Amino acid sequence: MKINFIGACHEVTGSCHYVEAAGKRFLVDCGMQQGPDIYENQDLPVPAADIDYCFITHAHIDHSGLLPLLYARGFRGQIFATEATCDLCDIMLRDSAHIQESEAEWKNRKARRAGGSEVVPVYTMQDVYGVLPLFVPVRYHEQIHVSDDITATFYDAGHLLGSASISIDLQENGVSRTIVFSGDIGNPDRPLIKDPELLTKADYVLTEATYGNREHGPKRDFAKLLASVIEDTLSGGGNVVIPAFSVGRTQEILYSIRRIKEEGLVKKIDTGFQVVMDSPLAVEATHVFSMNVAECFDEEALDLVGHGINPIAFPGLKVAVTPDESKAINTDSTPKVIISASGMCEAGRIRHHLKHNLWRSDSAVIFVGYQVPGTLGFNLLNGAKEVKLFGEDVKVACRIENLPGISGHADHTELLKWIENFSSPVRKVFVVHGDDDVVDGYAKDITEHTGFAAYAPYSGDAFDLITGEQIEEGSREAVRKSRGRIRASSNVFARLVAAGQRLVSVIEKCQGMANKDLAKFADQINALSDKWDINK
Repeated sequence: MKINFIGACHEVTGSCHYVEAAGKRFLVDCGMQQGPDIYENQDLPVPAADIDYCFITHAHIDHSGLLPLLYARGFRGQIFATEATCDLCDIMLRDSAHIQESEAEWKNRKARRAGGSEVVPVYTMQDVYGVLPLFVPVRYHEQIHVSDDITATFYDAGHLLGSASISIDLQENGVSRTIVFSGDIGNPDRPLIKDPELLTKADYVLTEATYGNREHGPKRDFAKLLASVIEDTLSGGGNVVIPAFSVGRTQEILYSIRRIKEEGLVKKIDTGFQVVMDSPLAVEATHVFSMNVAECFDEEALDLVGHGINPIAFPGLKVAVTPDESKAINTDSTPKVIISASGMCEAGRIRHHLKHNLWRSDSAVIFVGYQVPGTLGFNLLNGAKEVKLFGEDVKVACRIENLPGISGHADHTELLKWIENFSSPVRKVFVVHGDDDVVDGYAKDITEHTGFAAYAPYSGDAFDLITGEQIEEGSREAVRKSRGRIRASSNVFARLVAAGQRLVSVIEKCQGMANKDLAKFADQINALSDKWDINK
């Protein structure tokens, strides 16, 4: 019974944890690295085809985004997630594949002109369509018996529609262990979704530390803060550009703008001011929100729905789905609010809107969520005077604002409140999903406040879950050159190797089959080998 730490170790993104217990192998989260890589993530200790299950805490790409790659490399097990997470992953993984394919196509056009080598996408839409049927929707508080010795229960983490903290009970050789994976813990009192649930029992806890060294400060009315910027900017003829994650953050912004219009929080401009949601993904995600009202919405949102009010719709809201509709936003001189993805400005349509508005002193860019160091969003928020967009240097002359009050992550105080609720004895707390300079300090805070032993693992570290002892040590060496994403050019050979590993795994399971079938299988493998043996 052991756990291997793979991703989001001394880093904020790329969450992935591998567990072996009771003869089974499973992952909790399988996320994509977003932003610069600080430490090289170690490979999974077994071929993807040998993994039996995945448990997904929520749909954000840094927690679910490599599931199609796992499928491409041979994984065919079940993926357990809440119903809302299954719905959101359906649209978010398709969107991610589209981005991978589009970026590869763009790079290959350049490579062909320059006579360079071509690349392949990290994964394709075909891989997404392959992995989606593997999802198994579950409900909060429902005990999921994935095998005779492994039971999982999902609790509302209050971070995103469908987000969960997952408690997994393990039995092996008469020994029981409970391990809790926090996922991303939400910030209480946010619009639309419920507050995070507090858990009480665990032998081991993996907790996130995104805001492990920061406080959100006094609670402020986000809608009123947003109204002030919108009023000042639109009355001066400029645009308000809001980079926002399509799922979760965009819907919360719509909720606040509905309040601004309904309560008349702007005076200098008409409450019918135009708002454009420029993201096909956000449009689909907003529909998913409307399908998961009963289980996921908080009391205030449910009360609005009960009175026939859509909490995330209002007069003046337009959507841009097609590329032509997106381009038209910047040819229309009407002052407006533009909400577009991605939230960290690393990809997507938001970069076009920044190109058209950063240089304008009458416009404003509002950040409403965490920005990973090294991303364009982080650089703008920290005073960049000039940035490069689509190969062009763009001066930053607009107003840059960071509005508190809508963060999706619990701050230092709320994180400690969550971990303090566990009853003693917790054998060890593992601190993950935080910046390199945050996780060690937060681990010390946990020990000081709770008495629990706490440690911030590195990728490749492994622990025996029966004894609690560390049995493997990963690399502590920082990446010399930030990669940001998986290198697409190396993906094809890795896929071939994974296919070979899966074939070996399938062969091992054939022992005991009829000799006639074994002989037929062997002939097929030899025929395939004859076809591709370049040294023959």
